[in-house]
Amino acid sequence: MVKVLFICLGNICRSPLAEGIFNHKVNQLGLEGKFTSDSCGTSDYHIGELPDERTLACAQNHEIAISHRARQLNRVDIREFDYLVAMDMSNKRNIQTVMTSHNIKHEQLFLLREFHPNPDHIEVPDPYYGGEEGFEQVFKIIDESLDHFLERLKVDHNIYV
Repeated sequence: MVKVLFICLGNICRSPLAEGIFNHKVNQLGLEGKFTSDSCGTSDYHIGELPDERTLACAQNHEIAISHRARQLNRVDIREFDYLVAMDMSNKRNIQTVMTSHNIKHEQLFLLREFHPNPDHIEVPDPYYGGEEGFEQVFKIIDESLDHFLERLKVDHNIYV
């Protein structure tokens, strides 16, 4: 089973949304036994909290289920997950700092938008300080990027639908 971890700062906006969308796509493709995912944050700001209300509303509007409590990235995650997928450069650097401090290497650390063939930006913007329209924009970015990411995973791991 291919294990994917989506990572943002607080684990209440982008990464739980990415986890929910990814799981939804995996289920739609009938690949539940091939992939598993989780999400976390690089900070300890929201440990134990539910995702932001706007994240939950956005997901619900798209019929995406999210059942998650915020948690912080730890060294076990880096060892256990096949893919570490950060939402932005700041969090990618935070992940690299954790790896360095624990002397852990990981070959599959990416930014989510690296998988999109024509991204207008390399980062998924943080919608936290904006309104609902920012969450919808982030949903579209994540949704499109995950289509390409899943195609790459299927090819790299010889998974056929």
